Amino acid sequence: MRTATAEAAVDRGGPISAPHRRLTLANSVLGAVLVAVDGTVLTIAQPTLRRDLDASLTEVQWTSTGYLIAVAGLLVFAGRLGDRFGHQRVFAWGVLGFGAASVGIGFAPAVGWVIGLRVVQGVFGALLQPATLGMLRAAFPPDRLGMPIALRTSAIGVAVAAGPLIGGVLVAQLGWRAVFFLNVVPALVMGLLALAVRAPEAERTATAAAQPGHARRASPTRLDLPGAALLAVALAALVHTLVGVAEHGWTATGVLGLLVAVGAACVLLRHERRTPDPLLPPAVLGSATVGAALGVLVAASAAMLGALFVCSFVLQDVVGMDPLRTSLVALPGGVMMVLGAPLSAVLLRRWGARPTALTGTALLTAGVLALSRIGPGSSTVAVGGGFLLLGAGFGALMVTATAVVVRHAPPESAGVAGGLQQTAMNVGPTLGVAAATTLMPLGTGPALLFLAAVAALGAPLAARMPRPARPARDGTRSVRNDESKDEREP
Repeated sequence: MRTATAEAAVDRGGPISAPHRRLTLANSVLGAVLVAVDGTVLTIAQPTLRRDLDASLTEVQWTSTGYLIAVAGLLVFAGRLGDRFGHQRVFAWGVLGFGAASVGIGFAPAVGWVIGLRVVQGVFGALLQPATLGMLRAAFPPDRLGMPIALRTSAIGVAVAAGPLIGGVLVAQLGWRAVFFLNVVPALVMGLLALAVRAPEAERTATAAAQPGHARRASPTRLDLPGAALLAVALAALVHTLVGVAEHGWTATGVLGLLVAVGAACVLLRHERRTPDPLLPPAVLGSATVGAALGVLVAASAAMLGALFVCSFVLQDVVGMDPLRTSLVALPGGVMMVLGAPLSAVLLRRWGARPTALTGTALLTAGVLALSRIGPGSSTVAVGGGFLLLGAGFGALMVTATAVVVRHAPPESAGVAGGLQQTAMNVGPTLGVAAATTLMPLGTGPALLFLAAVAALGAPLAARMPRPARPARDGTRSVRNDESKDEREP
């Protein structure tokens, strides 16, 4: 009993000091912002990059595709590295490498160098992204994770909204290389701080080990390199196929890529069942709660990004708006995501995960349905209202599902959980855009109705999340009464 009590106290974040928590939160938020800004400013810089380096359209597309494949294939393994060596240390490696790759891209003499260094940047991006969530899990008590994750979500929303503006100014005044030099100083500062300050998980381990009766592991968990390779092949093939479908439609290469992804996934499942130290621990994959939250993230991000993809064409090609006005009418979605994330954290603590996720699913579905009615006679208020619902629902789901994934994963697998969350957020959008591209020849209305159905799939998944809070013995409502239980029934 003493051992269990001591370990529970450690898991609640007792030994973590307030300065460490503030530093951890700052690095987590800024690391996520760094990645988000990098992706959005590159989109603005690509046309100028193409002209300056005399590159083809396909080569320019690979500056994004190469990065995305590298990230998607390595996120879970990078999370496992954080579980093994410490999330703060792996975050430092990732952010410093990300900054160094940015410097190389800024000086790249040809587009081939840009593509290669973008792949390298994707490798380091994969290291830092799960660590931003793993650090939070190590530093904050499980029942206090909602607000830090909400602040991280809001910051990502601001970065996505501000990225195109920042990129436009930099490209216009200094050229496309400046958007990569933008990353260098923040990456250097964050990396050096993460290396200089003792990691919170190191404090936790030391404190837990000092407790009487603490059970020490005989040896650390081995890294499942074959499992990591199989998962990387499966995810890289899937992402490459989905990106290709969005650009060129279904081709023989796309079908082959899908078969490779399915085959690698089947071999991975067989391997994971037999290996003593699997990359994907049963405590994570066997959890109905974590699985439902990951499913919600895939469905929500697919519906959100797919709807944005379709609506950008509808508003410009059908309604006749220019790109600036299109961005302005879509702005309520971004604003609501930024402002609604902290509110979602409050609701998560008061209501529990299930009602908050169901509410977010309803808002997201309603937003996609509202946007499916866009036509030449649509008013700006109606269009803006649809985007507002879209942003409110997506923000609530992202905060709630991410908090559930991180909180309900065992502390020793927090990095893997963060990697799975980031993987869901990479696969979902590519899946949504691929589905929208496939269905748009039938009309934008059917494409958006299908995406609304995808969003609605989050409802049965949300219903598998922790139950609402119930009264505690003292008469107060406690989220921890029910959310501390992990539901593992199929």
